[in-house]
Amino acid sequence: MLHDNLTINSQGHLEFAGVDTTELARTYGTPLYLMDENRIRARMRLYRDAMKKYFGGESGPLLASKAFCCKAIYRIAAEEGIRTDLVSGGELYTASAAGFPLERAYFHGNNKTDADIRQAMDAGVGHFVVDNAEELQAVSACAVQRGQTQNILLRLTPGIDPHTHAAITTGKVDSKFGTAIETGQAAELVRVALRMPGIRLVGFHCHIGSQIFDVIPFCDAATIMLRFMAQMRQEGYEAQVLNLGGGFGVRYIEEHPVIDYEAAIAQLAAHIRNTCAELKMPMPTVLMEPGRSIVADAGLTLYTVGSVKTITGYKSYVSIDGGMTDNPRYALYQSDYTVLLANKASLPADFRATIAGRCCESGDLIQEDVLLQKPVRGDLLAVLVTGAYNYSMALNYNRVPRPPVVMIRDGKPYVAVRRESYADLTHLDE
Repeated sequence: MLHDNLTINSQGHLEFAGVDTTELARTYGTPLYLMDENRIRARMRLYRDAMKKYFGGESGPLLASKAFCCKAIYRIAAEEGIRTDLVSGGELYTASAAGFPLERAYFHGNNKTDADIRQAMDAGVGHFVVDNAEELQAVSACAVQRGQTQNILLRLTPGIDPHTHAAITTGKVDSKFGTAIETGQAAELVRVALRMPGIRLVGFHCHIGSQIFDVIPFCDAATIMLRFMAQMRQEGYEAQVLNLGGGFGVRYIEEHPVIDYEAAIAQLAAHIRNTCAELKMPMPTVLMEPGRSIVADAGLTLYTVGSVKTITGYKSYVSIDGGMTDNPRYALYQSDYTVLLANKASLPADFRATIAGRCCESGDLIQEDVLLQKPVRGDLLAVLVTGAYNYSMALNYNRVPRPPVVMIRDGKPYVAVRRESYADLTHLDE
């Protein structure tokens, strides 16, 4: 199977995290998000321990909230002793409601409102990742008004193209995120930040993109960032922290390579250590923001097949009871997925079809031209590796309620997020 938390039992059914998916669908209904808590914890520990081992000091991972956000994930992150990043007031509110220690949080976003800034300072967020000059002024003014000093990192763009999908590339010079090193604007922003009252500049942040299978682009970004840090050191400012963002990829299909995350961290650490030695500068505290690679393959979504329609001489459609409302990633950027019939998982996948959602949009598709077992109405379709950017991006188009999230820990399922009801859809209506 694609990942080792997937198996086929003696009944020919797909098992996920040791539990028969057909039983889970029978108990909780479909569409249904499943999350493997044991796998999430194991991946958090891998990053935490590997970064401590190879980078040393206070280096470590931050859970990237945008990949998967609910109270349960923040409780898990708190218990595993890792940090988190936040990109909105809603994520901040959720983390706070879960009891996450917000001094271990980093507040991102390319357009923090004044209300966002006040909310984060009220909550005691440890660090702001400041995107631009206007935000720098706003954070400074808010901190001065409160008589406090706010720790910040500056988000910089190193000018790296990791050759991933354009929609998830974020480190190029012309990105909407951050301030460019190449143009000289980053250096000027540092000089301004160091003169600003109410803030303490502790280091720099970059993020080059997502779903990257090669460690070399991260090494290239680290080289650019470290050279910039060396330049600032010559001007009298020594940064303590380098946050390299996230981006390591995950296998969605068999063709995707397997990443040894610990080996990649070790290679990146060796490169940073060598580069620091060449630049005659101390090793900074290194942070990373692995969201997708912590939660993606810890997730799976189940649907019930509604109809199978073959257009003679053209193609076949398999329609399901979910779609772009619970997984908009294919509609947004044609994301690859592995699909199969969970109740017929041991049978040959020899039926070619397009998986269509229930929304009144022709672009509401999950996958096109894929092979799966021959389906009929009532079969259970599984889409693998949906733990990242599925629940967090879900929407209510066509007034479709969002599915529940069921966590599985040590073979025992529990509801982490309940299924939305029709009443939930109207509770804000006047």
